[in-house]
Amino acid sequence: MQEIRVSSWMELLEALYAGAWREGIERFRSPCAFRGMGDASHDLSTTLGRLGARGPALESHILRNFRKYARRSAVPGDSIWNWLAVAQHHGLPTRLLDWTYSPLVALHFATERLEQFDVDGVVWGVDYTRTNQALPDALRDIQREEGSDTFTAEMLERAAPTLRHLDRLAPSPFLLFFEPPSLDERIVNQFALFSLLSSATMSLDQWLDGRPDVVRRIVVPSSLKWEVRDKLDQANVTERVLFPGLDGLSRWLTRYYTPRGEMPPGKTPRAE
Repeated sequence: MQEIRVSSWMELLEALYAGAWREGIERFRSPCAFRGMGDASHDLSTTLGRLGARGPALESHILRNFRKYARRSAVPGDSIWNWLAVAQHHGLPTRLLDWTYSPLVALHFATERLEQFDVDGVVWGVDYTRTNQALPDALRDIQREEGSDTFTAEMLERAAPTLRHLDRLAPSPFLLFFEPPSLDERIVNQFALFSLLSSATMSLDQWLDGRPDVVRRIVVPSSLKWEVRDKLDQANVTERVLFPGLDGLSRWLTRYYTPRGEMPPGKTPRAE
């Protein structure tokens, strides 16, 4: 796995946008999905995986009951993939992980929590054009027909109407990325997409292990976080935009007006 440790804002931008030039279309369009985390020591566990060894066995029960008790108007159509996206969006344990097309949105999530400013953050980048090469033929055929590198719920439905069907499309686990429906402004403003493994028992870290050509980790040192945070705020990449509504506004104002020397209780800034 490629790990890049940056030491300045300019190095960080160069690392985030590395490989963005697409010769075929002569445009700067990165083929990566990005995920920012405030603590670089954290892994890529899903909320389902965090339930422990029994998590995968509970997946169908959790989702079935979510569908049973949720309002029917909560989901556009009755596709399992839309239900899964809505469940993830509202905090239900699933095998999905949140990603974004935007490296700056990912950078926001690596620097949003002041209580983590004493540890290094990280932005993960996964090249979905390369992970797609491990997809089963049924899914790659749909991608070719649609001319898309990522999936929608409707595209997935054509090949796999259920999670069980998806798991059985290939003998070996595979990774895909799909875009949720535009459920609300949060999904739209975060330029969101989800990763989905065909195996509920395998972690994304395990799947990526040994595939250094598809993933990179950009480490944001704790000493750089304040500069990154201030520049993102000035670029309007904030909770006020990414979490529209009064909750997001309050989160932004609380963080924005917290003096640099006033860390949350229990945390001491690391000496630079």
